[in-house]
Amino acid sequence: MNPDATPAALQQQVSGSSFYAGMRVLPKAEREAMYAIYGFCRLVDDIADDQQGNRDGRMAALDAWRTDLDSLYAGGPPGQAALVAEAVKRFDLDRADFEAVIDGMAMDVDRDIRWPAMAELDLYCDRVASAVGRLSVRIFGMDAAPGIELAHHLGRALQLTNILRDVDEDAEIGRVYLPFEAIATAGIPLTTPLDVIADPRIDAACRSVAATAHEHYRRAHALLATRPRGHLIAPRLMEAAYAKVLQRTEAIGWKPPRHRVKVSKLALLWTVARLWLTR
Repeated sequence: MNPDATPAALQQQVSGSSFYAGMRVLPKAEREAMYAIYGFCRLVDDIADDQQGNRDGRMAALDAWRTDLDSLYAGGPPGQAALVAEAVKRFDLDRADFEAVIDGMAMDVDRDIRWPAMAELDLYCDRVASAVGRLSVRIFGMDAAPGIELAHHLGRALQLTNILRDVDEDAEIGRVYLPFEAIATAGIPLTTPLDVIADPRIDAACRSVAATAHEHYRRAHALLATRPRGHLIAPRLMEAAYAKVLQRTEAIGWKPPRHRVKVSKLALLWTVARLWLTR
């Protein structure tokens, strides 16, 4: 086994992420499966964001993951997909959701995404975030219908929050994920990524995207409030913590110069304790 794919190594990788506080309270099998999903997402994301590699090489690296997943699901040698093999077997994870994540990363490799149409942005969010949610809710033990609905709304809410938080970092590598409709409505000319986000009218564009994110948080929160079956502290934590990140980002605003809001680990631990006591 790849030494970086052992449960201990995966736990070490996850320990620096904002997801760790929610994962560590899961039962052992579920926790290790979530570490594997996180490891998979991190590896394919690193391929998509590799600014040193050429596009053909990065796309080939993603295709290698597709080949190994095909082999894993066909009962053959899993190659690098051995990372998720135990999780796939134990929780009957859907091959299509892994494929969707890779498809989302391929969108970043194919070209630097700049002001996509809202429909394209929604597809991107579904692939890179809600598909991860669909894998996760199986591990959490949720029933299919509420699990898919939660993945849909919480995945989009989290991804839009990340986009709104990271406008400067994304523009530095030539990407602007804010939708064309929001930018055009704000009256910002489509020139270069850095020029677009330097326009003070970007604040209005971002606030319209934030409104969409808030609606997804609202619907995720409403579903979680019905107390569906499953280990739900992790999604409840992410909903509570990242909704606050969005609120704090909104309070600061997006007019340059901007200040990037970070997730407080102490606040995450406090939220975990509160959710544990009120579950």
